[in-house]
Amino acid sequence: MARTRSENYDDIHRGIMNAACDLFANQGYMRASIGELADACKLSRGALYHYFESKEAILFAILDAHVRQMIADVETAIAGKSTTLDQFRAAIRAIVELNARSSQEQRLILNDLSFLSEADQQTIKTLERRIVEMISDLLVQLDRQGKIVKRTKKIYTMMLFGTLNFSHTWYDPKGGIGPAEFADMVVDQFLYGITTQASPSDLSARQRQRA
Repeated sequence: MARTRSENYDDIHRGIMNAACDLFANQGYMRASIGELADACKLSRGALYHYFESKEAILFAILDAHVRQMIADVETAIAGKSTTLDQFRAAIRAIVELNARSSQEQRLILNDLSFLSEADQQTIKTLERRIVEMISDLLVQLDRQGKIVKRTKKIYTMMLFGTLNFSHTWYDPKGGIGPAEFADMVVDQFLYGITTQASPSDLSARQRQRA
């Protein structure tokens, strides 16, 4: 007979994922033991296995939830905007803001994805490709000079994601530049550079300063 779920099953399930995320990110997935995780969750090993069948299953759940949340956030951000430029800016903001809230998850997906089974890795990578394709399609639509062609499309897209994915190593969202402003800086730098004419957001900022 199957065990019935407790009323607080979902809360405990989320709590395990949160504790595991912190432990794996700070100590390293391979070095973190089930015993240490049970201690961090204030659960017995037996209780822990009631929620997840293995340490690997916990890692997969963390990464899967993070990437699915990013897809949902980007889709919602794009849906609320009419122009391609506004959609692109909103999508980058959504990614930056999620990563700012989830820097531990970002560390895990960059450093520990390879510890999952091949099947689970492919699941995560397929989800990641959906995000990359959404951003890549917007870049193609924004390209007015024909720079983004089949040969260069992936390069331009991954140049942008290189900035976004590794910002957790140095960017402090609690510093003087908030996530939304940082996202706009990334967009402006990527689309307009720093040696060309002022970008639309630069002009708007200057107008606000003069007002």
